[in-house]
This record gives sequence, C-alpha cells and structure tokens, in this order.
Amino acid sequence: MSSGDRIRITDPKDFGRVAVLMGGVSAEREISLMTGQAVLAALHRRGVNAMNIDPKDGLPTELMGGEYDRVWIALHGRVGEDGCIQGLLEVLQLPYTGSGVLGSAIGMDKLRSKQLFVCCGLATPAFRVMWSAAEASAIVETLGLPLIVKPAGEGSSVGMTKVDRAEELVPAWSEASRYDACVLVEEWFEGREFSMPVLQGEALPIIRIETPRVFYDYEAKYFSDETLYFCPSGLDRDLETSCRKAALQAFAATGASGWGRVDFLMAEDGVPRFLEVNTVPGMTSHSLVPMGAAEAGIDFDELVWRILETSFADKGVVHGP
Repeated sequence: MSSGDRIRITDPKDFGRVAVLMGGVSAEREISLMTGQAVLAALHRRGVNAMNIDPKDGLPTELMGGEYDRVWIALHGRVGEDGCIQGLLEVLQLPYTGSGVLGSAIGMDKLRSKQLFVCCGLATPAFRVMWSAAEASAIVETLGLPLIVKPAGEGSSVGMTKVDRAEELVPAWSEASRYDACVLVEEWFEGREFSMPVLQGEALPIIRIETPRVFYDYEAKYFSDETLYFCPSGLDRDLETSCRKAALQAFAATGASGWGRVDFLMAEDGVPRFLEVNTVPGMTSHSLVPMGAAEAGIDFDELVWRILETSFADKGVVHGP
C-alpha cells in the first residue's frame, strides 16, 4: 500500500460495532490498558460505536456471538501482537487493524526481523543468539563489550540488560531467558536513537529520542518525564528522506502492514541500523506514533480513525516500495 492508496471512511456507521481489544496476558498488559482506553475514548469522540474487551476475560466467547463488525487491536506483546490474536480473528472472519498473521509474528520476533534486514541489505547491529550460559565467553570474544541482551520475543524493553563486563553476561542471559528461550545478544552500538511511524504505507516524520537512563527502557518509554523527544528529528532533509525510505523497506521486509513503527540507531556515518518493527505500538501520552502523526498534522483522534481504516485492508504480504 502506497501513500496514495489510503482507505478512506467518512461515516462512523460504516465501521459498524467495533471491539477494542486491550489488556491481555502479556508482560505489557499495563501499557495495553493505557493504549486501549485512549483509543476507545478517541473512537467515542468521533462517533464510532466501540466497546472494550479484555482477552484475559475470555476473548472467543465475546467475539463469536456476531455482535461485532471489526476489531481495533490495542494489545501489546505476546498473544496480542505476535499473530495469535490475528489468527483467531481470521478464523472468526472479523476484520482487524494493522498487520496480518505473518507480519505480526515476524515483527514480534527480533531475531527473524534482523535476519530479514540482513537479507534485504539493511544494516543492523551485530548479534548472536545465546541459548546457554556455556556460550558466554565465545559471544564476548566475537562481539566484544559492551553488549545489550534481550529476549527475542518481547517488546517494550522487557527483560533487557546492558552488559559492560564479561561476568555480567550470564546473569543478563538468565534474566532475558525468563521471558523467552531465544535470547538475542547485540553489540552495544553508540549512536542516536530514532523511531519512524508508518501509517497506511506512508512514512510519518521521524522522532529522535534522548534518555538520561542507560538505554530507552520500559520506564523511559512510558513513565519518565526526563526522556526527550525531538520531532522534527533534527536530521537534514536529504538524510531524513533516505532514512524514511530505508525504514519503509524494513517495515515491508517483515511483512508488516497498516500501521506501526520502525526503530533504528544511527552514528555519524548516516547509516541507519535497524532494531525492530513494532506492529502495535503504544498509543499513550508518551508514545511515539502520535508524536510523528501530530508533526504531520494528524491529531490523535484522526490517527485512531485512520488506524481503524486499516481493518478494511487486505492482510496479505506487503512488498517493499
């Protein structure tokens, strides 16, 4: 879908009755509830007949009665963002927002995402998979120090640890493996952090992030008032244009569609190193997609509306621009 292919809905009645899925059972439940409530309020302000459903309370029963026409997915993390809910909704033949099963599953898997970035010629920080404590010495020898350790299948920086000394790697791996058997160890890449929202095939303005914390962790993302956001990003026009193009390629590489966010780091060489694609980013007061949308002249309620429009889109694999 290109920027010229936006699906436009003008009458809220055309959406029918909308279920906003929020909460769920993942480690990101708290943020999902915040996102879902903000989305629900925006839909109500725009006249959409929307109700909230928490999958923790029994999702299939709620949705199988034929009372809903489509779904706004506000679930973050496992079961909600990884293709599971999307697969269920496909079976129930209920249209839903955002990426399909494949794009959702790959976007949630940091390892497969990075492998696809590499295959598409996109830069990403060097990495190794760590399956056991016995691999620690070899990984340090290969990647050097410092390192960042993260579970491959979690979001919102859950289970992530920076490793400055070799003896810290095994404890960091143990922490990450609480969340996922597949643990990703990356080189610590010194560079500025950026994020680019995507909406219906369009690259929205890039946001530059600065945090006084060790890295842009859970607290910095959702609660800290010390995190600084710059939109416009401060990049010169040509560099921002090239980064937007590369970020759209990264988004398409994972099969993502509809809306989302692409995160990357960049040093002075001007080459973006892609970290991941988020297929259901946060929509809270500290979230990045609303910031980029606002810079593009799209207010929060309009953003939520346009994301709901993606429920009318084909969920097939999206090919790159």
